[in-house]
Amino acid sequence: MSIVECVDVNKTYHQGQIEVKALKDINLTIEKGEFTAVAGPSGSGKTTLLNLIGGLDLADSGSIVVDGKAFDQMSQSQLAKLRLLKVGFVFQAYNLIPVLSAAENVEFVMLLQGVPAAERRKRAQAILDDVGLAGKYDRRPAQLSGGQQQRVAVARAIVSNPSIVLADEPTANLDSKTGTGLLDMMKMMNIERNVTFIFSTHDNMVIDYARRLVLLHDGRLASDRRK
Repeated sequence: MSIVECVDVNKTYHQGQIEVKALKDINLTIEKGEFTAVAGPSGSGKTTLLNLIGGLDLADSGSIVVDGKAFDQMSQSQLAKLRLLKVGFVFQAYNLIPVLSAAENVEFVMLLQGVPAAERRKRAQAILDDVGLAGKYDRRPAQLSGGQQQRVAVARAIVSNPSIVLADEPTANLDSKTGTGLLDMMKMMNIERNVTFIFSTHDNMVIDYARRLVLLHDGRLASDRRK
């Protein structure tokens, strides 16, 4: 079952007088439960593609369908609701809220979804246990290592059982040992919970872990192969 469908997707940015064609005629289908890396050099369109799939930005032309919902037929409020309920995000810079504890950061999306407080706490602690952070529920981001902060970010992304998790360069700020641990954990989530992961990366370690590799070059789909 396809969870993401991109058909003839184009995206152009304007930087002053300069026109930058970030994506050109992208056709891509992602199936439920895939563990896919989108790779390519800087400027190839990786992050732009993830932002479009996540509804953080809109394509200039073409269509994007996520979990059966066509973005070009949705209002901004409907898109926001889809992002909240269906898409988990993991960013290179973690994007944790510094004044909140690890558990509160994980609870935040559920708070926006209207999940009752007791249920939020229970699910947050359970997912933090799953990602190796048992007993660190009340620590703030500044009290955690970079790898631990990224694990909190992953826990936050998957705690509400989204249809897909989009991870933009998730290992970029981590050493190789910490990055390997993070990828092992995400692969376990993929296998045990059937969470669909799409990574943007130029990290060979992420590429090695992925079961499908999509290569972009100058905004075009250069190759697409399953391992």
